[in-house]
Amino acid sequence: MIVAIDGPAGSGKSTVAKIVAERLGFRYINTGAMYRAVAWKANNAGSLLKDELAIAQVAEELNIEFIPNPDGQKIIVDGVDVGSQLKSEEVGNGAATVASQPQVRKILTDLQRKMGQDGKIVMEGRDIGTQVFPNADKKFFFQADPEERGRRRYQELSTKGESVDLHEIIDQIRKRDLEDMNRSVAPLVQAEDALLVDTTHLGIEEAVVRVIELIGPEDAK
Repeated sequence: MIVAIDGPAGSGKSTVAKIVAERLGFRYINTGAMYRAVAWKANNAGSLLKDELAIAQVAEELNIEFIPNPDGQKIIVDGVDVGSQLKSEEVGNGAATVASQPQVRKILTDLQRKMGQDGKIVMEGRDIGTQVFPNADKKFFFQADPEERGRRRYQELSTKGESVDLHEIIDQIRKRDLEDMNRSVAPLVQAEDALLVDTTHLGIEEAVVRVIELIGPEDAK
């Protein structure tokens, strides 16, 4: 079985997908981390993120592993645990840039399909149900109001001791939504056969239970 979960930033898809995969005994793949890893490698190499040929080469050579651990998951790039480094705003902004490049998306889409070819996988991102696995067994599209997604991000950053402005974060989320929905390659859209999960007023556990119920325990075997 392949479970595809798509949705915008802050909709809860990553957290829920990770827990759903754990409870089903499936492998969890965060495709957003793959684009972040490309941006991270490119920055370290001094490559210009808008140089599509250079970034495509970085993507082609990407060696990334997703390893389950008690804290959730380790992300290893070229033998280095880069989980915390991929969460920076700089890397996130860079990921948005490289994700709009057709060559990079093709390379990473091929890699994602290879990762999921054996099934028993929960893969989340922005184009899984529409581009990567259009024939996935179960598809979900997560959404939440931009204001709620902004509050979640604000709380996350504040907990880390960062000085942030809520309104600025909400504006950034709206801007990223527009970029994702209007890009020419693999835009963020809900697949016609994807089940909608609105997490605006749902807690994490509520969302997890809803997804597992919609998958069905028999189907997940």
